[in-house]
Amino acid sequence: MAVEDGKKQLLHLVFGGELKKLGGTEFRDLDGLDIVGIYPDYQSAHSAWKAKAQASVDNAHMRYFVVHLHRLLDPDVKAAG
Repeated sequence: MAVEDGKKQLLHLVFGGELKKLGGTEFRDLDGLDIVGIYPDYQSAHSAWKAKAQASVDNAHMRYFVVHLHRLLDPDVKAAG
């Protein structure tokens, strides 16, 4: 699976929501999760994550995450990123 520029496509999901407890990973409202998007590489996912995290800095319970989908889709392949 390759993108047009010849680099291997390494899908990443960016999502977030309000946590029940600071430091935890359990969300208050699963229906209210913010699915930011799916990105073809870590760099673009990180940029999206950073923008969302900075925009929600006033809410201590709001957290955004980057999930390495490529690792879930093909766990036997070791990939950088």
